[in-house]
Amino acid sequence: MEGVTDSGLATLPASDRPDVAARLRTALLGASFTADGLLELLGAPAYAALARSETVPALRATRGDTPLETLVRLFLLQQPVPHARVAAMLPVDDLLESGWLTRAGGDEVAATVDVRPYGGPDGEDWFIVSDLGCAVGGAGGIGQRHEGVVLGVGGASTTLAGITVRTPVSAALDLGTGSGIQALHAAQHATRVTATDLNPRALHITALTLALSGAPAADLREGSLFEPVKEEETYDLIVSNPPFVISPGARLTYRDGGMSGDDLCRSLVQQAGDRLAEGGFAQFLANWQHVAGEDWQDRVRSWVPRGCDAWIVQREVQDVNQYAELWLRDSGDHRGDTAEYQARYDAWLDEFEARKVKGVGFGWITVRKTAAAVPSVTVEEWPHPIEQPLGETIRAHFDRLDYLREHDDADLLEGHFRLAVEVVQEQVGLPGAEDPEHVVLRQHRGMRRATKVDTVGAGFAGVCDGSLSAGRILDAIAQLMGEDPVLLRDRTPAQIRLLVEQGFLEPAG
Repeated sequence: MEGVTDSGLATLPASDRPDVAARLRTALLGASFTADGLLELLGAPAYAALARSETVPALRATRGDTPLETLVRLFLLQQPVPHARVAAMLPVDDLLESGWLTRAGGDEVAATVDVRPYGGPDGEDWFIVSDLGCAVGGAGGIGQRHEGVVLGVGGASTTLAGITVRTPVSAALDLGTGSGIQALHAAQHATRVTATDLNPRALHITALTLALSGAPAADLREGSLFEPVKEEETYDLIVSNPPFVISPGARLTYRDGGMSGDDLCRSLVQQAGDRLAEGGFAQFLANWQHVAGEDWQDRVRSWVPRGCDAWIVQREVQDVNQYAELWLRDSGDHRGDTAEYQARYDAWLDEFEARKVKGVGFGWITVRKTAAAVPSVTVEEWPHPIEQPLGETIRAHFDRLDYLREHDDADLLEGHFRLAVEVVQEQVGLPGAEDPEHVVLRQHRGMRRATKVDTVGAGFAGVCDGSLSAGRILDAIAQLMGEDPVLLRDRTPAQIRLLVEQGFLEPAG
């Protein structure tokens, strides 16, 4: 069959024709085939339906023959389109010759890959290439079972992009690049980007994503995780949305790591320390096992490499039944033979039972190479709403760690602080009561934390504008409350440390 490889996947466009990719990009932008253009054309309900892999509303919204409607049908909905209509807006002969398009029937053409418009963090118009039916919002959605299939944009990839620290760096490494989303982001603030993947098809598609998005080419290396990286190479930023799924066997390259349990995520985090330059960040999405008789926090804390600070956040926990069902549905097994589905489900539960696994946690892991004598490791559970992007929040967290390490209690009292932006104070109590039962400080950005403070803490935070030292503020509070200023100075630094650590207060200057 024309345009299909032996694996059953479509033949990919040539990755060595940047001229064709550049002309295609120009044509796509000229037709407003962008994230904003799609939303305007389809409307919010049909656009949201695409994210659920429901295409009927989008098909209904693209019944006309405008350039944008034609491109949506061609590249997102995988519908054959008349050759003449495409030739009026795209360099169709070059696209056929280089493999972006293939002939379908007598006078129609079809796309060989999904192309999804993707808005960059600063308004960039990018395009993510993936296998047919594998763009979130594409025609097929999840349910692809080819071993080497390459997916497009999903919730995990956008989560990782949002939490990544975005400071200018010399060298960035994207492990398990997939369709190149993280490499594309990194190319905006890294002088040099290296991307690895065990799947050569993924490297090919990453090259297409970068070229079609107008981004610099990356150093693409085939191999598993750190294997293609030389021992002497270090990076200022390492990111990975790895194949973290804890599954029996390794059926699907994009999600199943093939190691026992959560060993892949553990080894990935542990090996990152030797690959980081001083002050560099490594950021991962990961799954970890909740094992009977074991504290999950101790488990993931043991993964942190020596010489590194870490911040590990568990966002969700699923019991083993929920977890198995999630990933069996991801691969479309629930739509196949019932007996085969039940057998696979049983195999997952056998694996978990053998390892005494009761649940699986999902979250983020950030490690930073540090020269500190005693690194700091924070492990917490935070299932509550957050506000992305969090990259700056995460960078600031580690900056505050450095500040607190370098300042003892006496230094804190000499220090000047400001209340962080968009922190509000709430007083909680019965209506009509003279005094509140307690006072809460609440963040409306970033992690959106809330913390209860006593009267001193509330008064202290309320006047922190950077003009007075902490000690002078406490002396004034002591005078107002009739307390001993020496005792107040002795007991308050611990509360100040907590408020700084959690981002409610920021060192001024």
